[in-house]
Amino acid sequence: MLFSWRGGPGALSFLQSLLLLTAWEAGSGQIHYSVLEEAKHGTFVGRIAQDLGLELAELVRRQFRVVSKGRGDLLEVNLQNGILFVNSRIDREALCGRNAECSIHLEVIVDRPLQVFHVEVEVKDINDNPPVFPESKKRIIIAESRPPETRFPLDGASDADIGVNSALTYRIDPNDYFALDTQNNREQTSSLSLVLRKSLDREQIQEHSLLLTANDGGKPEMTGTVQLLIEILDVNDNAPEFDQFIYKVTVLENAFNGTLVIKLNATDLDDGTNGDISYSFRRPVSPAVLNAFIINPNSGEIRTKGKLDFEEKKLYEIPVEAIDKGNIPMAGHCTILVEVLDINDNIPHITITSLSLPVREDVQVGTVIALISVSDRDSGANGQVTCSLTPHVPFKLVSTFKNYYSLVLDSVLDRESVSDYAVVVTARDGGSPSLSATASVSVEVADVNDNAPAFAQAEYTVFVKENNPPGCHIFTVSARDADAQENALVSYSLVERRVGERALSSYVSVHAESGKVYALQPLDHEELELLQFQVSARDAGVPPLGSNVTLQVFVLDENDNAPALLPLPGAGGAGGAVSELVWRSVGAGHVVAKVRAVDADSGYNAWLSYELQPAAGGARSPFRVALYTGEISTTRSLDEADSPRQRLLVLVRDHGEPALTATATVLLSLVESGQAPKASSRVLAGAAGAETALVDVNVYLIIAICAVSSLLVLTLLLYVALRCSAPPSEGACGPGKPTLVCSSAVGSWSYSQQRRQRVCSGEGPPKTDLMAFSPSLPPCLSSTEGTGEGEADSERLKEPRQPNPDWRYSASLRAGMHSSVHLEEAGILRAGPGGPDQQWPTVSSATPEPEAGEVSPPVGAGVNSNSWTFKYGPGNPKQSGPEPKKQTQVSFLLRRKGEASQPRQ
Repeated sequence: MLFSWRGGPGALSFLQSLLLLTAWEAGSGQIHYSVLEEAKHGTFVGRIAQDLGLELAELVRRQFRVVSKGRGDLLEVNLQNGILFVNSRIDREALCGRNAECSIHLEVIVDRPLQVFHVEVEVKDINDNPPVFPESKKRIIIAESRPPETRFPLDGASDADIGVNSALTYRIDPNDYFALDTQNNREQTSSLSLVLRKSLDREQIQEHSLLLTANDGGKPEMTGTVQLLIEILDVNDNAPEFDQFIYKVTVLENAFNGTLVIKLNATDLDDGTNGDISYSFRRPVSPAVLNAFIINPNSGEIRTKGKLDFEEKKLYEIPVEAIDKGNIPMAGHCTILVEVLDINDNIPHITITSLSLPVREDVQVGTVIALISVSDRDSGANGQVTCSLTPHVPFKLVSTFKNYYSLVLDSVLDRESVSDYAVVVTARDGGSPSLSATASVSVEVADVNDNAPAFAQAEYTVFVKENNPPGCHIFTVSARDADAQENALVSYSLVERRVGERALSSYVSVHAESGKVYALQPLDHEELELLQFQVSARDAGVPPLGSNVTLQVFVLDENDNAPALLPLPGAGGAGGAVSELVWRSVGAGHVVAKVRAVDADSGYNAWLSYELQPAAGGARSPFRVALYTGEISTTRSLDEADSPRQRLLVLVRDHGEPALTATATVLLSLVESGQAPKASSRVLAGAAGAETALVDVNVYLIIAICAVSSLLVLTLLLYVALRCSAPPSEGACGPGKPTLVCSSAVGSWSYSQQRRQRVCSGEGPPKTDLMAFSPSLPPCLSSTEGTGEGEADSERLKEPRQPNPDWRYSASLRAGMHSSVHLEEAGILRAGPGGPDQQWPTVSSATPEPEAGEVSPPVGAGVNSNSWTFKYGPGNPKQSGPEPKKQTQVSFLLRRKGEASQPRQ
């Protein structure tokens, strides 16, 4: 680094020898450089990036920056080469005044990660300021009576430089009367005096004009001059004198206005007015002295005036002169050094910079949140500051340098618990009493996606009637996310799977924003009783989080299937009509035919009743049809008056709302005994043979059904016992309340049952349930049984006995439902001999005579059904006539069911 100077070659070589700058040391965590003041723009100071161990390529990316508090842009760093250079003119005197040490403190801050380095650049003084006297001309009045060696104080020159550059030497023009005397004291202040070498003679020389020159010690040296005008007076030849030339006093900076600082006492050997002394500040008086102190001209007391401030000025130098009142006034001079003592009157100052806000809740412990610096203008213990934080916050202060701290994360953050913190930094000094200051930092915690959407329940049950309109809204799912903003935006979707051979999305859809679930097509209870699927809720965070909820949609049955007639094997007739041959010799109550029908619905909608349509012309038919079995029997003995061909119309009606019907045509041919055609004999023989084979098959079937049912009953009883002994858990259904259904006036089912049902998920084991019924007879029936055939009782028994509304047929009662095993018994309720039978749609009655039996599929069962009804009653051709039978006391239905019903064949 080169400098140009107006001095000679010697000065240039001296400056070049000083340019051994860039002194680096690693003590106290600082880097030290030095630079001469008045250095040109671009002057090299040091390789700061290299000394700090930073890569040049990372300076821009890590936002390398230099902060100089209150120093402007004196120094800058070239981010291309990492060199610290002089950016603008540095004037040491303007920066530090007369301080012996002058440094520029820099803070170097880099991000990613955040680091702070402290750099101190020492500004070296050069001799750029000449000595300056307070006045260009100084008038001095000296009495001629003053003896030799009399000293006359002069105002010395001041040099803004320091060190050798401010070491001043004085010289005066050669003369016979005056000489200069300079005295230095321990306070490094010098007193300049003009010494009288020999007695003055005003008559010879009335006035002396001398040029006082001050030279500094710089290279090249600089000079300053003042013209001394010495006036010689006659008469009063004794000047006032102080007992000390320099006085030292101390005063507290909080001294009240008017506090006595010192009382001066000067003496004058003259008498009278020549001995009267007046005290004053010797001119020129600095404005700081005039604003802080006042002197009493008569008593010589110096008192405070205004407020003293140790932080602004620590030492006052007050020049005082005592002038007598002689005709030729004479003056004595002294200097008072007033030292201001510090008190703890300044609170600490807190500065918070480089805030990294907001803070993510997943930030690691030890991350720097902010930089904090504290300062106190007081000195000593009054200026020693300690910092602390408010308790119970997840942050701590880490000291990085003297009065510099980092606000560091001390524990894990959770925005869902606390979303922001009011961190209060307290700075307290060491004074007595101590003073403190606080600064508040609001630390906002930024959300991260750490919470998945949550449903209120793990499973929902929805009931939907079948034949719903396409696109109808069936349910709304809702999930809550504890996060904020986009992390809490929940979208819904189906968890796709196969339902049979079709995709789940062909049945239902879910609105992505509202969570509304829609049925895309009409649902059919006969095809799908239970639709179980999952809805996924996923937030919009990165990465997204989600959870699932299970929906069980039960499809409720509606009466949308009319009864369907089943063809009878071996029955003749065309166009769907049933043809039977009837002997004219049969008696009353003989079963001549049976109409079989099935309804694909369930419950009341599948409960069928049969009724005979009136014959044309109003003629009374000798036949009747059982209300619930469809058996056609005679009401009386047939005679010759009856038409040989009987056409019966049987109306099959379900109990739905509204009811649906079907009509069966039965053609009966009345024949005499022995007149049956041979073909009919063969048919009867074939039917008898088929019946015998069917009985054999049914024996094995009954044995198999009983064995399987027994195993299943034992398994279910064991399962129910285990479930009842286990503590109840969420999602499992506890045992329901017992339900008691009383019989009606006409006699119906009366049972008390306790039902337990568990619906498993689609991935779980098959569902099982057990339904038990106990038929009983109303008192009115039991009292009238066997008393004869009465018309009122017959009419009452023709009325249907309604089942309990909570009862539903099992799935195997519908057409095409497989994998079910049913064993049903039911008592036949009779009004008397020849009276109508009252039975359930799947009817079975017990009788002591096993030979009078018939095995037939249950009403409502399909052709391929594995459910059978075993009926024993008076309608069998093997019986000659109706007779009272003992009624069955216990009936039960055993059902085993898979996840979903199979579609109809």
